[in-house]
Amino acid sequence: MAATSTLRIALAQTNPTVGDLDGNARQVLEWTAKAAEAGAHVVAFGEMQLTGYPVEDLVFRESFVAASRERVASLARELDAAGFGELVVVTGYLDADGPARMSSDSDPDRGPRDALAVLHRGEVAVRYFKHHLPNYGVFDEDRYFVSGNVLQVVRIAGVDVAFTVCEDIWQAGGPFAVARSAGVGLVVNINASPYELNKDDVRLPLVRRRAAEAGATVAYVNIVGGQDELVFDGDSLIVDAGGEVLARGPQFVETLLVHDLTLPVAGDVPAPGEAEMTIAHTTLSAEALPASAEPVTAGVAEPLPDLAEVWHALVTGLRDYVGKNGFRTVVFGLSGGIDSALVAALACDAVGPQNVYAVSMPSRYSSGHSRDDAAELSKRTGCHYLSEPIQPIVDTFTGQIPLDGLALENLQSRVRGLILMGLSNQYGHLVLAPGNKTEYATGYSTLYGDSVGGYAPIKDVLKLMVFGLATWRNEEAVRNGEVPPIPENTIVKPPSAELREDQMDTDSLPPYEILDPVVEGYVDGDMGREALIAAGHDPAVVDRVTKLVDRAEYKRRQTAPGPKISVKNFGRDRRLPITNKWVEKA
Repeated sequence: MAATSTLRIALAQTNPTVGDLDGNARQVLEWTAKAAEAGAHVVAFGEMQLTGYPVEDLVFRESFVAASRERVASLARELDAAGFGELVVVTGYLDADGPARMSSDSDPDRGPRDALAVLHRGEVAVRYFKHHLPNYGVFDEDRYFVSGNVLQVVRIAGVDVAFTVCEDIWQAGGPFAVARSAGVGLVVNINASPYELNKDDVRLPLVRRRAAEAGATVAYVNIVGGQDELVFDGDSLIVDAGGEVLARGPQFVETLLVHDLTLPVAGDVPAPGEAEMTIAHTTLSAEALPASAEPVTAGVAEPLPDLAEVWHALVTGLRDYVGKNGFRTVVFGLSGGIDSALVAALACDAVGPQNVYAVSMPSRYSSGHSRDDAAELSKRTGCHYLSEPIQPIVDTFTGQIPLDGLALENLQSRVRGLILMGLSNQYGHLVLAPGNKTEYATGYSTLYGDSVGGYAPIKDVLKLMVFGLATWRNEEAVRNGEVPPIPENTIVKPPSAELREDQMDTDSLPPYEILDPVVEGYVDGDMGREALIAAGHDPAVVDRVTKLVDRAEYKRRQTAPGPKISVKNFGRDRRLPITNKWVEKA
């Protein structure tokens, strides 16, 4: 029987902030202390834990790169001084072995690095540079980083451990195939993997494939929290070579997963062969460790159901955008409609109702039931509520400049935006824009009106999901013995902007049951006209909707950021020219 060693590993799901090197380093110290208290031998943090992720064009500031390099070295000394020198601490950071690739004269093999550091006894014992650099969706890593080509294998408690970073696990071959040839017993993969719906369903099969490819146990650690448009959901995993899930962390929660792994003791270093990467070996501790008399297991958390998962993602994105940018309070227009009601419920969950200011701004077209629904929601949630009728302002404006039709409709929305921005300037509130993805896609929003805001919490949520989330949140309240935050009438009544007499959304748009799937196919799936028609959509609807989406590009460029929950959000994911003559023709 092969000799084994017991390695107690801790995976730290933390919430770093981009640019806060000292704050992020404190997180490493605090969670390392917890890992030490739990008797861990190794504690692993996420990708770029020290700098936050993504750092984007901060990569081009030499001062920031130098500060990251200095901070990882000082962090190693601080860990040692705090008594954690024998604990192996693994953390992501920004490194560089040359200047950023800003010109044709730059060395293609040197530059900024998405890096991992192994800290031990007050030193940076090992540095690993990310091998696979993603350049799709929200990622631009070929713009920023140079790929590493050395797999670092570190002997810890007699076990050979390989270290990898995020995208390294998403690609077959590369570090995991090389790790197999090196005969490692464990691969640690540190991540800043952004959330999108159903990604947790993809993540586990992926980790299983790489564990089989490496012939080793894989420990996958991911960060949590919001960073501008991105949300990170944790969901850290430990999977053995046979595909068994040994541990799984919760989603959207800072936590420490501590688990005892029984791993094969390393033998002689294999002779180097032909491989995609060079292998470097470092020994930190060669003596195998016996099994603990009281083995520690982290447990396996159940992934959240889809709507619960999305809700937590939206709350996390909003909470961290508010907090990390120094705001304390939020303000938005509460019309009595479904979108602003959902934003209100999200805001109360994210920052607490005492920090939420909802403003009803009725015009002559605002229905009595909408005014009542807005007031009822504020009563149910306990948020601050202010009613400011806008008709006198609208009448004053039209007395000066006569407007009618669509211009008059948009004027009402812009007066509301003006009021919200005034309150923001006066009291320091962050204005929340209540638009949903379907509206932003089709241009069914008023520029400088209901699109006004510093953050758009449901910007990536299609209209049908807005209704689904509202229903789920109310049902969740009932399950918890609480009052449902959203009045039932808000959910069941036909949606309307209420900017003219008897207006309904279906006056301007196809029914959402028909519209949303076309928007999803065209925007998220990049499907062309023929593909959409082949998928079963009516050709006239396809032509109408795609024209609306294409025409609204200039509006979307001016909207606030919002949390990504889909495969393709309006932001970093989707970059189309505003001036664009390409038209899908019949």
